[in-house]
Amino acid sequence: QASQEELKAAYRRLCMLYHPDKHRDPELKIQAERLFNLVHQAYEVLSDPQTRAIYDIYGRRGLEMEGWEVVERKRTPAEIREEFERLQREREERRLQQRTNPKGTISVGIDATDLFDRYDEEYEDVPGSSFPQIEINKMHISQSIEAPLTATDTAILSGNLSTQNGNGGGSINLALRRVTSAKGWGELEFGAGDLQGPLFGLKIFRNLTPRCFITTNCALQFSSRGIRPGLTTVLARNLDKNTMGYLQWRWGIQSAMNTSIVRDTKTSHFTMALQLGIPHSFMMVSYQHKFQDEDQTRVKGSLKAGFFGTIVEYGAERKISRHSVLGATVSVGVPQGVSLKIKLNRASQTYFFPIHLTDQLLPSAVFYATVGPLVIYFAMHRLIIKPYLRAQKERELEKQRETTASDVLQKKQEAEAAVRLMQESVRRIIEAEEARMGLIVVNAWYGKFVNDNSRKNEKVKVIDVTVPLQCLVKDSKLILTEASKAGLPGFYDPCVGEEKSLKVLYQFRGVLHQVMSADNEALRIPKQSHRIDAD
Repeated sequence: QASQEELKAAYRRLCMLYHPDKHRDPELKIQAERLFNLVHQAYEVLSDPQTRAIYDIYGRRGLEMEGWEVVERKRTPAEIREEFERLQREREERRLQQRTNPKGTISVGIDATDLFDRYDEEYEDVPGSSFPQIEINKMHISQSIEAPLTATDTAILSGNLSTQNGNGGGSINLALRRVTSAKGWGELEFGAGDLQGPLFGLKIFRNLTPRCFITTNCALQFSSRGIRPGLTTVLARNLDKNTMGYLQWRWGIQSAMNTSIVRDTKTSHFTMALQLGIPHSFMMVSYQHKFQDEDQTRVKGSLKAGFFGTIVEYGAERKISRHSVLGATVSVGVPQGVSLKIKLNRASQTYFFPIHLTDQLLPSAVFYATVGPLVIYFAMHRLIIKPYLRAQKERELEKQRETTASDVLQKKQEAEAAVRLMQESVRRIIEAEEARMGLIVVNAWYGKFVNDNSRKNEKVKVIDVTVPLQCLVKDSKLILTEASKAGLPGFYDPCVGEEKSLKVLYQFRGVLHQVMSADNEALRIPKQSHRIDAD
């Protein structure tokens, strides 16, 4: 957003700083010529509206792209941006054609009741009876993929396989979805399976108002018993910024009426639901607290009571890597007993392991279901996950350093040359600031600082940028915008891929000030809040 006047002012200042005629030393003169040419090239690009528009969109690579010679010179920057947006839309459509958006779930049910409910007297003489029998009694696998046909039409193919106690089956479904307008879409579904006959369904979504929408799902299930119709309608409304209200009516198989309120904020998620239906009627309340930490830890609890009994659940989930979330939930119910549910979300895949521990309410089962996963998680996190993530990060950083080594070396040489060329200008700036008791940069460092005791083994990687910062002082002020400071004259990136900060110790009106700013954070000095107290 810099104006032409601001560009000219910056160009003149840098020309005065890097002009070859201002430096007598032959080596400095050569360095000044190179930097002066870079400044001149930059100004040529940014002073021309057409090339500036290309640079704003593509960066330096855009200026070297073939094909821009066909862009008419009479086209305005706005027209160039429109052309770019059109090309972007075409690329998005091509990318859409290649995207399948796979989703899958694998569920493995485990019967571990022999750990707590054993028949010692009856089977004590049976070989191997001294060891608890843990069995897999059910499995479920489902997978779906999307195939965009056009910008508004999508085909969705899904299938599932299930088995329980030696009996199993599966089904396959094909759905065709069309976005009819900005307010709604419709979907046709066809399915078939070995346990159930053909299925035909129609689903419609529609925004009634900006705060209210409705979803209707009609289905016809064909089987040996005849045709079983079903209808489900959901009406939802935004009650406020973070709260949704839902009304659901289901007719056909397991008819029911359900109403629920869901409140989702940055720190919590609350749900309250009431259902009246056949065969199940219940009331449910759940709460989830979201911790604002790096691992996105969440703790949750719920109470569900109805004709089937009462169930209390509590658990937690935590991010263990960039794409993985691990969670565990303990379920205690009457007459369901005690179960432990472990879930791992890996990108778009979900792995679910419900472990049934006992049919009775045994305190020992509740204790081990609660403490066991915690002990195993913290042991694995400390001994396996944390070292693995640290090694992975180091490999990524090392790879990034190798690929950018030559570029960083070139930037370092340019920065060192710029600092040498700034010496005379900085001396004059300091003299002028001292005369008016203005802004003098005493010391400035840029790079990676280690202040946390937990990271004391990490190496500090900083460079001295006192001279470049003082050179940017004008009228006792220093203003840096929201951009990486590695691009400032006299700066370079000393630690590629790592978090960087700028630490400045400066003097204003004879008083010392100090400030530390994040790499992409705007900075404006002097400020009263930066002042160092005398005590």
